[in-house]
Amino acid sequence: MLHIQIPSDGASELDYNKLILLDLPLPANGFNAEVNNSVVMAFEDEQEAVDYAHIMDEYAETLSDQDSEAYLAVVDIAKAIGDDEFVQTYLQS
Repeated sequence: MLHIQIPSDGASELDYNKLILLDLPLPANGFNAEVNNSVVMAFEDEQEAVDYAHIMDEYAETLSDQDSEAYLAVVDIAKAIGDDEFVQTYLQS
């Protein structure tokens, strides 16, 4: 199981409470809240995380307002996945 935390200091300042209001596409294992209200995504493996990042990229293309909370959250989610050391190692192999 791969767990990736979405930093709350990103452009969207995303926390779990804000996330549930945005109605974004969910990863297969959903989102979890940490004690500090930050958001953690759980994936079966790195490929599932990469696939979800692609889904989020496609979803971002459907959003017309690139300053909206939803768009900023999608960017932060995709960035968290891309910055994960296990995902980076997987993509390099």
